[in-house]
Amino acid sequence: MKKERNVFQKIFFPKPANHQRNTTWSLMKQNKANYLMIAPYFILFFTFTVLPVLMAMGLSFTMFNILQPPQFTGWTNYVRLFLEDEVFMIALQNTLVIAIIAGPVSYILCFTFAWIINELPPKIRAFLTLIFYAPSISGNVFAIWLWFFSGDRYGLVNGRLLQFGFVDGPINFLRDTRYMMPILLVVQVWLSLGIAFLAFIAGLQTVDRSMYEAGAMDGIKNRWQELWYITLPSMRPMLMFGAVMSITAAFSVGDISIQLMGFPSVNYATETIVTRMQDFGWIRFEMGFASAIAVILFLMMVGSNKAVQRLLRKVGS
Repeated sequence: MKKERNVFQKIFFPKPANHQRNTTWSLMKQNKANYLMIAPYFILFFTFTVLPVLMAMGLSFTMFNILQPPQFTGWTNYVRLFLEDEVFMIALQNTLVIAIIAGPVSYILCFTFAWIINELPPKIRAFLTLIFYAPSISGNVFAIWLWFFSGDRYGLVNGRLLQFGFVDGPINFLRDTRYMMPILLVVQVWLSLGIAFLAFIAGLQTVDRSMYEAGAMDGIKNRWQELWYITLPSMRPMLMFGAVMSITAAFSVGDISIQLMGFPSVNYATETIVTRMQDFGWIRFEMGFASAIAVILFLMMVGSNKAVQRLLRKVGS
């Protein structure tokens, strides 16, 4: 009877909101040491991540050239962006192509290589991990592709094509719109194999081996079933981290296009949202319009991450 009375009281006579606030405040006071420890990170995160995003959202509704105070213009920047700026639509299309192709391809390759290398002896595994991770920490290492696809006969690709008689003269790969986007995709996939790959290696190392023995007793018969029902569910946090890094890298392609294809590229063949934003932000100093571009890019990234989260929840089901 007492339990029934308590349930009845909770349903029909809930505690007031003030009591909930008091409970929350008392819990915060009890864990104040924990809050103090995370305070430095929270302050830095809010200052350099949350605050700039909020400021960009606010500036996207203004006309701001850095020299004069911002002037509120409402939706003018967004109307101009989608209805008047034809180059932005090209940049949007190129960015989506890169995100749809390079993002999933690099993600799958990262996990595949990590899964294979994880089965090797420790010394070989450590060496190959360093090889795969090195490009992502080597700065402008993608500039080596300038030599690969150089437009003269001294470029590696042109030299081999001329040597074997496939072409009569050198091809200017980095200025020919037929080859620029495929080259950009190849370089982007190559560069994005580092961080997610390292996370997957770490995740595979943390999987409890006894789970495979238990799975074999429960009816798992091959490696593919082990992968789907044991390995992937056991490393969901690493899978999510790798997905976020792959999506972020795919949507934020800019330096590769600038360094390899020029700024702007021929006929805007490799123009991306990031290069368009840099054009208006750091060359034309139209910071309000550049902020509108940044907000669109931010929303695209958030939407993609939410979609990936939903897909990853189905892993192992």
